[in-house]
Order: sequence, then C-alpha cells, then structure tokens
Amino acid sequence: MKSLRAHISSRPPGVAGLQLNPGIAFVPFIPGIQHASPRGPLGNRATYGTQGPRKALFPYSPHSTVSTHCTGYPLHQDLGKRSGRAPYSTNVTATHEPKIHHVFEAKTGTWQYIVADPATRTAVIIDPVLDYDAATQTITTGSADALLALVQANGYRVERILETHAHADHLTASSYLQKQLVQRQGFRPPIGIGKRIAQVQRLFSQRYGLAKDEWLGVFDKLFEDDETFRVGELTAKVIHLPGHTPDHLGYQVGDNVFCGDSLFHADIGTARCDFPGGDATHLFQSGRKLLDLDDHVKIWPGHDYPPEGRDPVPWMSVRDQKEQNKHLSDVVTEEEFVKMRTERDRHLNAPRLLHPSLQMNIRAGRLPREESGHRMLRLPLKLNGLNW
Repeated sequence: MKSLRAHISSRPPGVAGLQLNPGIAFVPFIPGIQHASPRGPLGNRATYGTQGPRKALFPYSPHSTVSTHCTGYPLHQDLGKRSGRAPYSTNVTATHEPKIHHVFEAKTGTWQYIVADPATRTAVIIDPVLDYDAATQTITTGSADALLALVQANGYRVERILETHAHADHLTASSYLQKQLVQRQGFRPPIGIGKRIAQVQRLFSQRYGLAKDEWLGVFDKLFEDDETFRVGELTAKVIHLPGHTPDHLGYQVGDNVFCGDSLFHADIGTARCDFPGGDATHLFQSGRKLLDLDDHVKIWPGHDYPPEGRDPVPWMSVRDQKEQNKHLSDVVTEEEFVKMRTERDRHLNAPRLLHPSLQMNIRAGRLPREESGHRMLRLPLKLNGLNW
C-alpha cells in the first residue's frame, strides 16, 4: 500500500498538494436530524461517573461513551471488559484545575472533551464529532447532541469551541454546536483553530474546487503559538504541535494538555505524518515538547484505537508516556523515530472519511452551499489507468 501522501498528493515545487484523480464524482449528502438515541447498538447506555452504580443521565449517540474526570486525583479505572466504557472519576476537583468530561465516539475512535472551570461553570468544547454515514451520505447529530446534553446537565456556558487541526478522519460538529449554543445560551461561542489553517484551506479548497467564500473567515479565532486565553478563572495556553499536520495545536489547561493527533495511548504510539504538510521530524519534536513537561501532567489524545481486551483510555501521564510509548519513549532517538514513522506510514490505508472530512472541516463544519436543491461533496474516482 502506497503512502497516503502518494495517494492524495503530488508535490508541485515547494508545495504539498492533493492531486485528485481524473474523474470526480459529485456526491449529495443528506443533513438528517437524528436525535440522540438512549441506547447504543448493544443496548448499553451512556453513563455519568458516580461513586455508586452507574446511572443513565441523558440520551446519547449510539456510538459515544460519556465519562467525567475531575483532575488532581488518581483516575478510577473501570476495567469491566464487557462494558466497552472508558474509565471515569468524580473526585473533588483540585484547586485551579478544570473539570474534564471525556466523551468517546467509538465509530471513528475520537475523544471529544468538555473542559470546564468549576468555579464559574464556564466551558470549552474540544474536537466535537459530527456523525456521518458514508454509505448513505447522511449527516446526523447524535454525538454533538450528547455534548449539548452534558453542557445543559451541568449548567455550563460554553465560551469557545476549539479545534486541534483540520481532521481527515471525521467531520467536525463545531458549526452545528455553535448554532445550537447561540440559541440556548444567547451567546455565540467563537470557533478557534491555529493560524496555519489558512494554508490547509487554500490547498484543499483548490483541490476540491471550493469557492473562496465557502472557507474564508469561517473560523472566528486563529490562535498564535503560545497564545493564552481564559476559561473562566483558568488560564489556557496554545501549543503548536506540528507533524501530523502543519496547523496542529494542543491546548494546555492547568496540568492537562489536549494534544489532538500527536501522542496517542502508549500502546498505539503516535499519529501518522503522511498528510500533505506532515513531517515525521516535526512530530518527533512535538512529542518531545510534550514529554518535556512535568511528569504528573496528563496528556489527553484526540483518538484511541484500543486493542481487544482494553477499554478506551482518555489520558496518560507524561511519566507513563516517557516510559511506555511504543514510538516515542525516552530511549527512542529522532533518527529511529523518523525511520520508523516513515516506513509505517508507507503501509497505512487512507482514512475512510478522508474526502468528506477535509471538505467539511476546512469550512469549520459548515454545510456546503446548496446546488440544484442538494448540498454536495466531491469524491475523487479511482480509474486505475482507464480513460476514454
């Protein structure tokens, strides 16, 4: 299997770009409204962490696991293998630390986060998922509605929606959430992302033939490297973490870093680097930037792909990552990492939702402009040398 970069890009002088195949299919999709289902495919319910038995608090997406973690104390581990649920904790929040709700969207293996200041009930949402069925081109909102229910249940005011990067494996729900929240709380939370998103937008808008007015200015806030902002009485810091993509950011709040697609769980390792603008050397440097933080700092990844026998795990400490990460532990050199990562990426398949994800996400999750009564996404065809 050739690398993803070879699959979707060719490099004109000095630029990594997406080279679409000769044929392009226009695929309509249906923005359906599917309210959050009270039960998942196996009949299990989402739960809110308590010290006693688990109780369902609100309906949720069929593919989501909802958990809560209050930082500053050890994470209680629920290791029931049949539950398929992530660990959770409801210990008292440490001073100047956020309350973190981690919500796992199992269909795409994505961690979504609500990070709140307990003192003011101010919150931010990080990397929300918009549900998309590729077989029917149908968009639904169960995962995003679960986040809204969690916000409502806790009485939060969402002041920002944050993206770590333009995702290529799932669609973002940022725009949908923004519209829902302005109706519910009377305030339009800005959607924030790193300032380098502009180069990603220019690249993929050209390759997919998107008009400039469909992507220009769709993000309300473009963060500078090391910029700080407030989450209630807490201070959050932006950390540039390139490698997976050039625009990639992490967000540090207290002793927690939401690192997106850079470091994953130690038995998974690190994110791929074969997207246009991706770079294994940069990812190594970003990983070391994270691992140079204090040992007790928690690293919260953007995804988990747990092997059989392990539940999704929302965080690991810097110390555990340094000791255990299969790609980037303290004993791995930059040369070894770059060689391993480059070779590994060469054999990875393209993400299943690559093309719809990129087209939606460079728009910040806004729906495509209506054409002839439909909203259309473009899908490149694989012709395998055929031409007539």
